[in-house]
Amino acid sequence: MKKVCVIGWPIKQSRSPLIHNYWLRKYGVDSVYKKLAIEPGNAANFIASLANSEFIGCNVTIPHKETAFKAVVAPDKIAQRLGAVNTVYIRDNQVCGTNTDGEGFLASLKSEFPDFEFGKSKVIVLGAGGGARAIIGALCDEGVPNMGIRNRTLGRVGDLKIQFGGSVHQIEDSELLASLSGCDLLINTTPLGMDSQPPMALDLYTLNPKAIVADIVYSPLVTPLLRDSQIRGNPILGGLGMLLHQAVRGFELWFGVRPEVSRELYDLVAADVKKVSSP
Repeated sequence: MKKVCVIGWPIKQSRSPLIHNYWLRKYGVDSVYKKLAIEPGNAANFIASLANSEFIGCNVTIPHKETAFKAVVAPDKIAQRLGAVNTVYIRDNQVCGTNTDGEGFLASLKSEFPDFEFGKSKVIVLGAGGGARAIIGALCDEGVPNMGIRNRTLGRVGDLKIQFGGSVHQIEDSELLASLSGCDLLINTTPLGMDSQPPMALDLYTLNPKAIVADIVYSPLVTPLLRDSQIRGNPILGGLGMLLHQAVRGFELWFGVRPEVSRELYDLVAADVKKVSSP
């Protein structure tokens, strides 16, 4: 039997088994997907030895994504650009790696807003960590001409500008209100708003009323930022869609079947998120 897993530290919160075991049942694949708590000091060895183990691949979550990039033998171009791997698979007995976070966000956005015009849009990204890097790279590939980054650490924004070029720029305090008024897509890539985390402190009163507001946080399903945006009348995009869509390519790489992100699957995972998020 082909086995697959997700590794992290901690790993209890992962919904990946719920997603992939749903697809395994739906497509009649004889396999099992489990979660493994792997301590940081053991992650590199676990990934490097995957080709000689009972597993044909794995997903990688916090804090192992950069370790996984260094541990795989053949990272693809996307993984090389990001310096992080979230999906590991075996080809010709070699441990290979990719990163599907950016394409997961794009697929979620395109699914909910198929008419969004990437080539004409101004985007604001809140945060400059790994999630931001993956999303910015994917948006660059779609031809977004203007991406403003709002982040406390200027050095990280400078790194993004060097990597992705002239479309990326820092948003200074004095520019924020004007930037929000001209924004077409606002994306929170920070953990602010997540269960047990403080909300994103951002005054939205100048935000373009037609701007899509997206959050990569999926627990709760509607973060304070999304709730406030919804009250204003802005269209919103929650993080659960990104979680589901980023899982698609891994399943396809492991089992040769491209799975569907269906309403049934969304509702299944959403119900689990609500159960955990409820006080």
